[in-house]
Amino acid sequence: MSSVLPAPPEPRLRRPAWLSPKVVRTEVLAGLVVALALIPEAISFSILAGVDPRVGLFASFTMAVVIAFTGGRPAMISAATGAIALVVAPLARDHGLEYLLAAVILGGVFQVLLAAAGVARLMRFIPLSVMVGFVNALAILIFMAQVPHLVDVPWLVYPLVAAGLAMIFLIPRLTTVVPAPLISIVVLTGLTVAAGLTIPDVGDQGEPPDSLPFFALPDVPLTYATLAIITPYALGVAFVGLMESLMTAKLVDELTDTGSDKTRESWGQGVANIVTGFFGGMGGCAMIGQTMINVRSGARTRLSTFLSGVFLLLLVVVLGDVVAIIPMAALVAVMVFVSIATFDWHSLRTIHRMPRSETAVMLSTVALTLFTHNLAIGVGVGVLVACVLFARRVAHLVEVTSVLDPEGGTRVYSVHGAMFFASSNDLISQFGYNDDPRNVVIDLSDAHVWDASTVAVLDAVTHKYGTRGKKVEIVGLTGHSADRYERHTGQLAGAH
Repeated sequence: MSSVLPAPPEPRLRRPAWLSPKVVRTEVLAGLVVALALIPEAISFSILAGVDPRVGLFASFTMAVVIAFTGGRPAMISAATGAIALVVAPLARDHGLEYLLAAVILGGVFQVLLAAAGVARLMRFIPLSVMVGFVNALAILIFMAQVPHLVDVPWLVYPLVAAGLAMIFLIPRLTTVVPAPLISIVVLTGLTVAAGLTIPDVGDQGEPPDSLPFFALPDVPLTYATLAIITPYALGVAFVGLMESLMTAKLVDELTDTGSDKTRESWGQGVANIVTGFFGGMGGCAMIGQTMINVRSGARTRLSTFLSGVFLLLLVVVLGDVVAIIPMAALVAVMVFVSIATFDWHSLRTIHRMPRSETAVMLSTVALTLFTHNLAIGVGVGVLVACVLFARRVAHLVEVTSVLDPEGGTRVYSVHGAMFFASSNDLISQFGYNDDPRNVVIDLSDAHVWDASTVAVLDAVTHKYGTRGKKVEIVGLTGHSADRYERHTGQLAGAH
């Protein structure tokens, strides 16, 4: 008697998690909120760069859409930024828009090359205290950017901003279906229109474009003179853009407990800037403020980044008249909330328990960033201060002990610790050149030779003993320390 086994059920195709209705709704609404916040920012940055508002708006659209595909950090927003505007403003003033576009394209090429060279790996050398300073300075800059919208304005602006902040903070306690910033924008816009209030709105920030961006080559002569003009600005775009983007990516990694591909983000920023330059945009990089809005709204995928760019273009081209009536008070409330949420308040509560060197690094990062309004300079100085303080601290970690053999004919010095340019400078004064016997042994078994400066100091010690007719034997070197010592002693002998 034979039995027929039932056919196995056909496997069901599982829908990716990011396509679930709940996730899609969150991503769509977050993208819409970001798009609304991008509009006044992009217009303001265009004015800062000295170009037409459409140049900043087109840059925000192309940057967001392209980076959604090429970037390495999902949910991070890239668009026209104030840092890039400050870099290219002198070029636009002195040579015009076409040279600016050429510089953006070349800057994108530099970013791709830097990504290939492994610039993203340098992020591991940025200390936590610099990251905290970066975040706090950013929060303060976001808040300071809203101050002009709160000065010399009708008194009704202030209660509207307060009401917007109240909604943003309180609505999440009731529901998270719709992002609180979006509800705040809609409610305040409706109230302003219904009551016929005369207060500053988005339309006051500049005339939105009435057409789509199109591909075009920058109208500049292809000569060495042109290259000489745009290269310094292109390098500025590349370095400032990468630094801000990689720092923002690292921050989002920590906020979301997820990783990202920093190398992909580096060349992705380059590709986005190349495309942006060919489509008439002023270039850009990651935007910490809009990224915080996106992440705080629950977005975690590339969909929100892509939709923020699409919504931005639709809003300014198709619904420009509707967007123009949004009160600036509503957007100011959103950005003030972002600055409050971005600031690392824990760093203030624990500042008295932190080492003074860590506090100095954080404060120097904040101070330089606020003074220059340039995050790249602030971070660079912060890293430099951290390196100097670290070198000063470890310079005193090398210990030298000595013993005299029972017969009194040899003194043995034992060196412990990492020996490099900072720590080895004090080494030369640790020996008794006049009092020691004719034979001296320097035992480096518990030490590590890191650079040529240490080898030069050891050579100087040997020479000092030699001038007094005493013999020095260096022992205990192994591995890389021995190779480095032999290589550099050969170079020193050649120099002599």
